[in-house]
Amino acid sequence: MSIENENGLSPAVCRDRAAGYLVGLAIGDAFGDAARDPDNQFLYGITTDFPEKSTGSTDDTEFALLTAEILLRSNGDPGPEDVADAWRQHVLVQDELKRGGASEREAAANIRRGLTAPESGRFNAYAASDGAAMRAAPAGIVAAGDPDRAAQLAERDSEISHWGEGVWGAQAVAAAVSVAMAGGSVSEVFEEGMRRAPRDSWLRHNFAKALELIDSRGRDLQAVWMELHRILRGEYKASAPEAVVSAFAVFLMTDGDFRDGIVYSGNFGRDSDTVGAITGALAGAGAGLTGIPDDWAAKVRRPAGTCLEFTAGLDIVDVAHRLSGLHGS
Repeated sequence: MSIENENGLSPAVCRDRAAGYLVGLAIGDAFGDAARDPDNQFLYGITTDFPEKSTGSTDDTEFALLTAEILLRSNGDPGPEDVADAWRQHVLVQDELKRGGASEREAAANIRRGLTAPESGRFNAYAASDGAAMRAAPAGIVAAGDPDRAAQLAERDSEISHWGEGVWGAQAVAAAVSVAMAGGSVSEVFEEGMRRAPRDSWLRHNFAKALELIDSRGRDLQAVWMELHRILRGEYKASAPEAVVSAFAVFLMTDGDFRDGIVYSGNFGRDSDTVGAITGALAGAGAGLTGIPDDWAAKVRRPAGTCLEFTAGLDIVDVAHRLSGLHGS
């Protein structure tokens, strides 16, 4: 893994990669949501650019901004009460989480019943969903070059709404972003994500099956495309073992290329906004904001607050730069 100094990153590189990560996540989220829209599918078949009918930000981007807010408020070292306070302020105050994930709605209901983490995540019918994974990547900025710490921060954030597979999926994303932020190769980023899945877990099983298939076909994306879907598909399209592994597989097969990663993950089907968001975060952390098309970045820089009202109009680049200032703190 290449690093710029003993702390892992120079401030300028850290700022660029942090902005690339968060903007990349937002692009993948919006692109994937637009690509699965029936009207866009009818008009274009395959989406290769932002279409006229854009659906804007979803819970993927906006809950990642909630995680960022928690990290910023706690100076990069949140405890359970920091996470709970942010949820009370920004999630529970809303009568309805429009376009919010099932795991987050269930967690909010649990908190209202008086449960706290980890029970609010453990006693959740959607504890294995990808809802924590989609919001985990800010931990990888704060802990750039330190994947163990990134995984620890992801666990603290995710246990309010997830358990087991859902937490491991979040740790995989955060740790992998940490490696990408520090200049890790595509293979190193993939391997770090896989390493975070316990050996007897469903997540590890899917990682192993996907990698076996990919390697058997020479990492030819088109050759494995449909079979990859078949071996990962579950009845619940938003499970962490399906969506997280799908994103890592696309990232690996597109060799970390940002545009290719967004196009293929956005057209993946199923929970394509989350697959796109995770792929965009991984590729964006490696590419930096300077490696992302300017017109794409401009379309997502200020979210709509569709799910979490407090995020409306926030400058994603500014949030990323403030997160990068916590690196090494």
